[in-house]
Amino acid sequence: MKVAYQGEPGAYSERAVRTAFPDAEPMPCDTVRIVFSRVTSGEAGFGVVPLENSQAGSVNETYDLLLHTSLLRIVGEVLVRVDHALLGLPGARLEDIRRARSHWQALAQCEEFLSSMRIEPVPVHDTAGAARQIVESGSREDAAIASVEAGARHGLAVLAERIQTEKENFTKFAVIGSSDPGLGEPDKTSLVMAVLDEPGSLLASLQPFAERGINLHKLESRPRRGAPFEYLFYVDLMAPEGSPAVSAALEQVARHTSLLRVLGSYRSAPGPA
Repeated sequence: MKVAYQGEPGAYSERAVRTAFPDAEPMPCDTVRIVFSRVTSGEAGFGVVPLENSQAGSVNETYDLLLHTSLLRIVGEVLVRVDHALLGLPGARLEDIRRARSHWQALAQCEEFLSSMRIEPVPVHDTAGAARQIVESGSREDAAIASVEAGARHGLAVLAERIQTEKENFTKFAVIGSSDPGLGEPDKTSLVMAVLDEPGSLLASLQPFAERGINLHKLESRPRRGAPFEYLFYVDLMAPEGSPAVSAALEQVARHTSLLRVLGSYRSAPGPA
């Protein structure tokens, strides 16, 4: 079975794939949108896409794609510890590095280090791809921010390790698909809703969960595309969609929302890979 992911071999996304599906064939893709396309077309059985980083926050592109597809749902979750290293060509010196290439989120996670070293951040599409680009450039003034594993894959030297601002740095990945991947009994549900433009609508849409003892693990608002100054609320519930309590709560929530959609019900990640 093939499992699609965004990035190149050695990316953190590939580690997430191998954690969830040890026997699968990872399928690298240039973008998150292409991952969705590969799974929708059946070229890949499932996809693994970044959902949220503990430091840089949500990956908006993933949430937008989940909202606008009716064929795919979140069917699993993987938590990956992210330790960024500064990687350069063999013989390069840290004090000579002028530019660092990486995914924009990785650059944001290492902002303090880059600023202190006066290194210019250069966004590229992927961390592992940045490592490959350094090899191709042949420049000792350029470095990549990626995993130590990605550096070893491309023969790069580690100039500095664990350079992220927050040392306890994790990325949550969603497994997307249209069928059950067999990753465990669901204990978590993700949904999106837009509340009615009436006083008390947000409170009324959340109260049904509190009344039934359902823990809200996440509540995040984001602008609603095509509707200026209207907002969507993304919610994670620590309960399965099929439970009587969640079913009853959602029935009540629907009375106070103009949009209510379950993005998936799945087994939460047991711990970081």
